[in-house]
Amino acid sequence: MDTVYRYRTLNPYEKKFGYCRAVKRGSFIFVSGTTAIDVETGKVVHPTSAYDQALKAFREIISAVEALEGKKGDIVRVRMFVTYDDDSGAVGRALKEVLGDVEPAATMILGAKFVSPDMRVEIEADAILP
Repeated sequence: MDTVYRYRTLNPYEKKFGYCRAVKRGSFIFVSGTTAIDVETGKVVHPTSAYDQALKAFREIISAVEALEGKKGDIVRVRMFVTYDDDSGAVGRALKEVLGDVEPAATMILGAKFVSPDMRVEIEADAILP
C-alpha cells in the first residue's frame, strides 16, 4: 500500500473544516479547492477581481504540487468554480497565463456560492507524477 502524504497551509479553513491543501498517494496528487486567502489575516484578497483571485489560487496550487515533489507540468486537470458568469473570461485568462503551457484538462462551473461572499473563484487540481 502506498504511503499518503499531506500538505497543509495556514489557510484557516483547512483547520476549521478538517482538511488539507493537498494529498499525495503513489503518483497522484489531489489539490483541494483553493481560493485567494491571505493566510496572515484569514481574509479573502482581491474581492472585486476574479482574475487576481484565480492567479493567486493557481500559484497556491503549483506550490502545493511542488511541496509534494511534483512540478507544474504534472498538473493534468483543473476544476474552476466561478460565482459570476461575467468572470468566466477573466478566470479563463488566468488559467491560460499560468497553465497554458501545460494545457491541463479543465472544467469551469458558473454560479457557485462559497463560504465567503468575497470569494469569486475556487480552483481544484489533480497532478500525476511521471
